[in-house]
Amino acid sequence: MSDDKRNLYYLHELSDYKVAENYSDVRGWEVEDMDNRIIGKVDNLLVDKNQEKVVYLDVEVNETVIEIGYNTFNEPANEGVHGFINKDGDNHIIIPIDMATIDKENKKVRTNELNHQSFAATRRFNKGAPIDQEFESNVLSDYSFHRR
Repeated sequence: MSDDKRNLYYLHELSDYKVAENYSDVRGWEVEDMDNRIIGKVDNLLVDKNQEKVVYLDVEVNETVIEIGYNTFNEPANEGVHGFINKDGDNHIIIPIDMATIDKENKKVRTNELNHQSFAATRRFNKGAPIDQEFESNVLSDYSFHRR
């Protein structure tokens, strides 16, 4: 994908961007779902250059999330599932920053609207892959479908 079609960048790709002093750098922190189950760890932050702020957490998911969601999209389309298949090596998801609560005391990120199954059923990607607008829209649609 060319840079002119790209809006999201990993924080480490932008040498002139850093986490502001009054915010926690949550990279490396565990992420818990609404049921307090660990779904993975924050690997990176995704910045929207137009808004000049972090808009997504890039989370490396635990094996349990991958195992549950591995064949999620092999079902017939008439059963209401999405038309894609997560591939081997796709072990990252994005979580909108506004769906996350930062627990500074315990150094954890919590998501109060989605459970373990919700994360298993969303689209995944390979570490460091560029995130385009179609992928972003599809993930937001997945989360809207699964919100409680």
